Formats: sequence, C-alpha cells, structure tokens
Amino acid sequence: MIDQETLLELKKWFADYVETFQSDVPEDQLNIDLKEKHTRLVCKEIIDIGRSLALSDSDLRLAEITALFHDVGRFEQYARYRSFLDIETENHALLGIRILRTNHVLDAVDEETRDLIFYAISNHNRACLTCNGSERQLLFTKLLRDADKLDIWRVVTEYYHDDNRKRNGVLELNLPDTPEISVGVYKDLMERKIVKAEHLKNLNDFKLLQIGWVFDVNFPKTLQLVRERKYIEKIYKVLPKSDKVAKVYKTVRDYLEKNNAGHHN
Repeated sequence: MIDQETLLELKKWFADYVETFQSDVPEDQLNIDLKEKHTRLVCKEIIDIGRSLALSDSDLRLAEITALFHDVGRFEQYARYRSFLDIETENHALLGIRILRTNHVLDAVDEETRDLIFYAISNHNRACLTCNGSERQLLFTKLLRDADKLDIWRVVTEYYHDDNRKRNGVLELNLPDTPEISVGVYKDLMERKIVKAEHLKNLNDFKLLQIGWVFDVNFPKTLQLVRERKYIEKIYKVLPKSDKVAKVYKTVRDYLEKNNAGHHN
C-alpha cells in the first residue's frame, strides 16, 4: 500500500534532486526543463489511464511513483554526456535505478513494491516488452509505457510544429535531416512492428518510428487520447509526401480505426 504521505515525500526528493542539475547554460537548462516537465506530465497521463481502468487510489499512487522516477537517470545522463541517446551513452533506465538505490530513495517502501517500481522503470524504454514479470508488474509497466509515449508525442509534435524553433540535436538524436526513408523502417511499419533502432538513418526515419508507436499501445484510453490529440496526423504533416509515407500513414490510421471499434471510455 502506498499512502499519500509517501508519495509527497518522494515528490519532494525528486524536486530537490532535479534542482541540483540547474545550469547557467541556456541550452543545458532547456534540456533539463524539458525532462522535468516530461516527468510531471507522464505522472498526469498515467493517472488518467489508471482511472480508466478503475485502479484503487493506492495503485494510482504507485503508478505515479513509477512515472515520477522513470526518467530520473536522464538528468545524470545529460550532465555526463550532453546527450539523451542511450545507444551512445548508457541505458538511462538502469542508470536511474542505480541512482534510486544509491540514494536509498525507496527504502521506506516494502520490498515487493520496490521490485515492481524497479521492474517498470527498467522495462519502460525497451523497444518491446518481454513478458517475464508478474501480472501486476506487467500491468504497471504497460501503464508507464503508454503514459511515456503519450507525453513524448506531445514533446515531438510541439517541437516539429514550432515555427520559431532552433534545431535541438538532443531531441533529434543528432540525426541528419535528409529526404529519404530507410528500407528497414518502411518494412517494419508495413508489418505493424516497432521500428528497430538500428534502422534509423535520418530524422524522417525517427518521425516514422514515432508514428509506429501506436502498434505498442496497451490500453483503449491511450489510443483514444492519441486520436483526440491528432498526434499521428501532426507527425504526418511534417514528413515528405511520398508513396511510402502515405502507405505507412494509412497502415497506422487503419490500425487506430480498427482498434477504436467498441472503445469509447
């Protein structure tokens, strides 16, 4: 059982921890703020999805804790490497768990709950979720993965449609903005699979990967919010118009429509 007092104490620890990464360098502060805001909004999204599943108040608080700490490793990662690219630095989920353990952040939480939180964090950023956890661990991990995706869609669509933006290499994974689309990316998406990271060659590939995340959404509420907020349409608008892009878009739209049948919660 997670009570409100425990949640508030953990939120205070998180706020104090993030405070230690404040920077006088505008670009660095922008990226720290980006991750702090992302965390706050993933917490909001996970509660929204959890309520659609009629989770208890205690379980909603537990879900919020997984969201609160899912990216806690990002701050140290950025401080060390000036990058959020795990493949070139280190796995931010595992780094986050190390930070939580080293600082004894979850010592007041019982062992089973602590294990669940660590399980959800360590699996939130995997390309695909392997089902090697308990039913309860998998439920909270799926909640976290959906909530995380919802807010990343917000981040990238706001960025792509900001006419005054300066290019942010950290957000774009420093990928070149070239017109082609990689064969592997196209093939993955036409097979309704999550795009493999090694297939990413440019920014268009990355945008298509983000569209393809709908194939890995777990709950009707999440798909409903994707449709309402028009995330897929917004990314499609900033992609080059080609037969391949149109076919991917249609495949994703068809999937969204098919999975909308009978879901109105």
